[in-house]
Amino acid sequence: MITGDPKKAIIKLSIPMMLSMLLIMLYNIADSIWVAGLGAEALAALGFITPLFMVLVGLGGGIGAGANSLIARNIGAKNFDQANNAGLHAIVLCIIISAVFTVLMILFLPTLLEMMGAGDSIGYALEYGYIVFAALFIFVYSGVASAIFRSEGDMRRATIAIAVTAVMNIVLDPIFIYVLNMGIVGAAWATVFSATLSCLVMSYWIWGKKDLFLDLSPKNFSYQSKMMIDELQVAVPSTLENIIFSALAIIINGMLVAASGTTAVAVYTASMRIVQMATIPLIGIGTAVLTVAGVAYGARNYENLKTSHSYSIKIGFALSIALGAIMYIFSSQIAGVFSYTSASASLAPEIATAVSILSLFVLAIPHGIMSAMVFQGVGKGVYSLIITLLRSLILECVFSYILCFVFGWGVIGIYAGLLLGCFVGGTVGYIWAKIFIKRFGENLHH
Repeated sequence: MITGDPKKAIIKLSIPMMLSMLLIMLYNIADSIWVAGLGAEALAALGFITPLFMVLVGLGGGIGAGANSLIARNIGAKNFDQANNAGLHAIVLCIIISAVFTVLMILFLPTLLEMMGAGDSIGYALEYGYIVFAALFIFVYSGVASAIFRSEGDMRRATIAIAVTAVMNIVLDPIFIYVLNMGIVGAAWATVFSATLSCLVMSYWIWGKKDLFLDLSPKNFSYQSKMMIDELQVAVPSTLENIIFSALAIIINGMLVAASGTTAVAVYTASMRIVQMATIPLIGIGTAVLTVAGVAYGARNYENLKTSHSYSIKIGFALSIALGAIMYIFSSQIAGVFSYTSASASLAPEIATAVSILSLFVLAIPHGIMSAMVFQGVGKGVYSLIITLLRSLILECVFSYILCFVFGWGVIGIYAGLLLGCFVGGTVGYIWAKIFIKRFGENLHH
């Protein structure tokens, strides 16, 4: 499938990916909804921990993206021993990196939360944070293992593993938080238990049943510095992209507090969860493009590379228009979900406004994200990083600051700045990817 028609491969790979990401998002939202019942401080604590947690889970995604790109390129070039070795190198990287970051997070968590301005919610944030960061290896390994399944086109099992995590989490959350009366600590333990279960399932498929296309027996591992570097060339920029998104969240939270207090952060946290849900299909398509572009590049197939880029953007825009419309039309119903207790009822009108404005944000994303994913697939992680850096950290922050504080538009200015920055940055990435693919074709003809 992944070496054939790129349009079919993108559709077939992206649908299970969308399902699995939808499940992850649902359990994030379930987390927020159950924790919101504990009051605004607990919900704010989740808002402060989430960016840090996403960075570290992003390490797994980053190493996974590096492995996915390298395995796909080796499969495209029919070099199967190297594809096996690339998978094993990713698992070794995962063990080393999660060990280092577990220690760092446990040492520096209070300091980081103080710097982020967690204030009154710091107690809740520490209770939740210590548990999830102590179990960091589980989350990183989960990202790497599911990327190994995706790299050989086995989306079904990559999806099942994530589904196990999400469903278990949604079931365990209310039991741990309210029935066992563990509060926010219960939410953390529910997250750890459910992720552990999916890791056990994937490990069984890889080493117990051994029915992958790849063979990840330890005997196939032979250490190669070049392979480590090759994976890190996608993994490091991909992880830095997650850090950029988290840094963006921290900066925007800071601007919101300055513009209208901590309530604005609660509103933004809730409405961004909905935006993230709407971007899931786009990330699903992008992840499929990473594999398809990697295989095309490894096989030196210009037509497939070009098609995977342009086709993914077309489907991306079609989906964005539909999703943006749904968000806009149902903004007040969506807001109601987050304001079901007396502790959070007052937020409903503000969340509704935020969701209706940010429905346009979804339209600004597709051309930028698909271009960045093509760069990751061909092993040019740094190019992808530059696009994300320009789009999120530079343009979105600068435009938000100018429209909020210089033009005096307040919170609405921050939302408008996010839209404008995302669209302009994505357009730069799109033009760059077009030029890169054209040059690749010209070099093949010479």
